Amino acid sequence: MIIQLDGKNVGFSNGSGHPAESAPAIFFVHGAGMDHSVWVMPARYFARHGYRVMALDLPGHGRSEGPALDSVDAMADWLARVIEISAAHAKEVTVVGHSMGSLVGMSLAARHPERIDRLVLLGTSAPMPVADVLLNAAQDNDHAAIDMANTWSHGQRSQLGASDNPGTSNLHMGERLLERVADDVYFKDFSACNGFTTKDYAPILAPTLVMTGDEDKMTPPRAGMAVAGMLKSSQVTHLRGCGHSMLSEQPNQVLDALSAFIRG
Repeated sequence: MIIQLDGKNVGFSNGSGHPAESAPAIFFVHGAGMDHSVWVMPARYFARHGYRVMALDLPGHGRSEGPALDSVDAMADWLARVIEISAAHAKEVTVVGHSMGSLVGMSLAARHPERIDRLVLLGTSAPMPVADVLLNAAQDNDHAAIDMANTWSHGQRSQLGASDNPGTSNLHMGERLLERVADDVYFKDFSACNGFTTKDYAPILAPTLVMTGDEDKMTPPRAGMAVAGMLKSSQVTHLRGCGHSMLSEQPNQVLDALSAFIRG
């Protein structure tokens, strides 16, 4: 689906839901180089349980017009405006972010606390440094950037070709998804992650769930635990045998944790 913001298309999925105007809202925010399609399962689940769902394409990604934004705070400001125009009457708002999307969620919760009631951070780290070799490859629009990030994002089981979805390969699906990103967008995303800092943020007060994978090489569990320790109200879910791409590697476990936290 499409809405307009400043005359530009904003693409999103609503999980095929038909919520009441005052229904609680959930905004799903994807990671670097990704789009709304990574949220298909949780978007459908919450839409069918009466939530107003928006699995968003950030500017320059998926069906959202560009240009891509070059800082996490700019993405959070954009998200705040999307929430304002699309969930003004929602009785509560939850933001769920994965990887770069988790940074957007933190920025929103710290800088626009009136827009958010609850926060979920999947595969998070603060700061979120990006290796020079990966940044340089992304700047050159070299396929090596996709190869490196995609390989590092998957746990051992996925790298061996296994998947909870019969007949599919998490590793190859991740590669195909990243290959759809436009030139320079991947570099902007990684630069935004690399430049992220919380040092000037107000304390994040929203109740927060932090989810980590014990085989995550991009944002190791200790990084997620450090983020949880920075927050005023947090709980942590550890996923065993799971890498950074937890939405494809352990979709059922992720959904169970989201449901328990959001629906109680």
